[in-house]
Amino acid sequence: MVQISDELIALYRAAVQAAAHSYSPYSHFPVGAAILTADGAVYTGTNVENRSFGLTNCAERTAAFKAVSDGKRSFAAVAIATPRSDYPVGPCGACRQVLTEFAGGDVPVVFGPDEAGAQVRTLGELYPCDSLHELASDR
Repeated sequence: MVQISDELIALYRAAVQAAAHSYSPYSHFPVGAAILTADGAVYTGTNVENRSFGLTNCAERTAAFKAVSDGKRSFAAVAIATPRSDYPVGPCGACRQVLTEFAGGDVPVVFGPDEAGAQVRTLGELYPCDSLHELASDR
């Protein structure tokens, strides 16, 4: 497990601020995310729900798409805040897939309901056997 550094705490706090802008009238489960890019920029996002639930977008993907739309293609760290949860909630499978498009397995992901309850894992721990990175390196 990766330690929570001051840099990750600052990134987590940006995710908490993003969660305040959540549009979650159906689940009442706000989520905020913050992505640190390789060049030091921070992009935040929040979950945006829709009454057709399949059209909902997660906070992690919102932040990732904002970064990519600005030309950022390499992520150095990710933070996810779920302030209404009782325990750390990591990214869903779709978000893990999107994050691994722009980040390797060693990238730290901090997630939790608050700073005291936050955990840090690497993206590789959350999404093992990523075919884009790990299986391609077996050639």
